[in-house]
Amino acid sequence: MGQVHDRIDGRLREFIEAQHLFFVGTAPLEANGHINLSPKGHQNTFAVLDEYTVAYLDLTGSGAESLAHIRQNGRIVVMFCAFEGPPNIVRLHGRGKVHTPGDENFEELAGRFPSLPGARAVVTVDVSRVSSSCGFAVPLFEHLGDRDLLEKWAERKTEDELVNYRTTKNKTSIDGLPALD
Repeated sequence: MGQVHDRIDGRLREFIEAQHLFFVGTAPLEANGHINLSPKGHQNTFAVLDEYTVAYLDLTGSGAESLAHIRQNGRIVVMFCAFEGPPNIVRLHGRGKVHTPGDENFEELAGRFPSLPGARAVVTVDVSRVSSSCGFAVPLFEHLGDRDLLEKWAERKTEDELVNYRTTKNKTSIDGLPALD
């Protein structure tokens, strides 16, 4: 049932790019730190850059756990589940890097994604393990569309208000790790 793949190619890439939702798992180094699992969505905010590299556009949210954990230790897993069509689960394990506005590669990376209000970072992942499994127990769901609430919220804010929000709500993780400058 489970299979490890050499790289992201062909059928795997098509599957990944067709998904409406993905999950990002990260954890701090400290044994008593909080493990984080974040659902991510919005059309075209995930990209396969090459057979061993992926990226996603990170939008302003209520927390910044994934960013803090990636900055601390780089460990990340991205998971895709087939909620429509044949059952399938794909996991991409690797080392992540956070790119924020002002960083050397941010503009180039951000240019691969739609311009969305509230974009705060691009996360790249150097993928070291690609695996798939059956997904037989994953339920079927119908995708009705993306929610636009986060975009509408961010559109109502000035750039200064977004910076202030990130400074007060996204500066550190729940464990006190630095997330955003």
